[in-house]
Amino acid sequence: MSNNLYDVAYDLEKALRESEDFKTLKKLYDEVNADESASKMFENFRNIQLNLQQKQMTGEEITEEEINQAQKSVQLVQQHEKISQLMAAEQRLSMVVTELNKIIMKPLEEMYGSL
Repeated sequence: MSNNLYDVAYDLEKALRESEDFKTLKKLYDEVNADESASKMFENFRNIQLNLQQKQMTGEEITEEEINQAQKSVQLVQQHEKISQLMAAEQRLSMVVTELNKIIMKPLEEMYGSL
């Protein structure tokens, strides 16, 4: 890869950091972490998510109890205003990154067909 492509990638990183979507996400993340109960609730939610994702990736069976626990955790965080806002901001930024990836991969898709 040429140095020019690295420069462009670092410029893109800087632009992402300076975007309103990222600034909003960072602000909400800091607010959630500043609130001890919200922080613990969010951390528990993330741990449950990661555990289920790891089980899916390794083909382990997910129990009914784990599914119920995950559903309860989702309901709890959705009811917490700051965590709910944080998750919405994460989703928006994730969509931006997905779109950027589509744009970056366009030359390969054109060459090889839809990847």
